[in-house]
This record gives sequence, C-alpha cells and structure tokens, in this order.
Amino acid sequence: MAAELTDEKTISEIARHYRAILELIGEDPSREGLLKTPERAARALAFATRGYRQNINDVIHEALFENENGRQLVIVRDIEFYSLCEHHILPFFGSVSIGYLPGKKIVGLSKIARIVDMYARRLQVQERLTRQLADVLMETLDAEGVIVCAEARHLCMAMRGVQKQEASTVTFSAAGVLKDDEALRQEFFASIRK
Repeated sequence: MAAELTDEKTISEIARHYRAILELIGEDPSREGLLKTPERAARALAFATRGYRQNINDVIHEALFENENGRQLVIVRDIEFYSLCEHHILPFFGSVSIGYLPGKKIVGLSKIARIVDMYARRLQVQERLTRQLADVLMETLDAEGVIVCAEARHLCMAMRGVQKQEASTVTFSAAGVLKDDEALRQEFFASIRK
C-alpha cells in the first residue's frame, strides 16, 4: 500500500538514528527494555507520518457522487485526529468537524475522515491543518462552500514549556459561501455544539 512505509532500508536508517538519540540522552540501547525500541520507534514514526505518502485521488477513490439533494449543508462532526507538532515533534490530538455546501457532487462520508487523516498524519501545525482541509475539500468537491473547525490538545504545551495540561486550541477556516454567509456559519456552529 502506498501509504505505508515498507522500505526496510528506510526503516533501518530511521532506527539507526533513534539508537544514536538514545545514546545521546544517556541511555543504553543494548539494555533489554530498549533492544527493539529503535525499530519500533521508526515504524511508529512511519505510521504517524503516512500522510506524506498519500494523495487525494487515492483517498477519495471514485467516491464522488451526483448531488441529488440540492442545496443543503452536509456536516460530519467529531472526527478524531492525531498529528505531530512540527516544532517539537510531539503529539497533538483532538477532533475536527467539517461542513460543506455541495455543488454538483457529494463525497462518501468516510472519505472525509480519511482526508482528515491524510493531512493530520504529517508534521503539522493546527492552523495549517484546518486550512488545508478547507482548501482540499473546496477544490476536490467543487463545493459552494466549506467550513472546518478543529479543537486539539497539544503535548508541546502540556508536557514541556508552559505545562498547561488542560489548555486546548480551537481553529476554524471557511471558504466559498461559508466564508461570508453568517446564517450558514451559525447553522454549522449550532450543529457541532455538544
């Protein structure tokens, strides 16, 4: 599968670097508990960054359909995601809610969640992730409008730096008619409130 990093030479090279990091922080990579850690960490990193090896056409894979329902807002809410902060390579995670006003096409709902994963599984910042999702859905669906709201907790804030464990960040991005139509935006935000 294109999204998986199966090149054993690359995994081995990443693992070599993890062994060096373990030594640099004062650990002994030859001790029993760490013997397989470099390879496990290399495979985990490959999985966490698999979005680099995906593209929108493969993710959607013929799941665009004619819009038979006219002009009504489609909302998928609370799509969980996991990403890595590009500044510290520490996790941030949360959920994304997406609304779109279809043009001539709609997309299979599971594909929206797959698109979220494709962009989240990269080194990211939440602001860019939110904007990328709005842009790719607007373009791919040729939608009249798209709105994306993401809420996440960032371990770079919780376990280092300011150490604020309960802080969360909310970002949103809108395109097309959802950027300017206050009533549609309010419908979206009312729908995603818990």
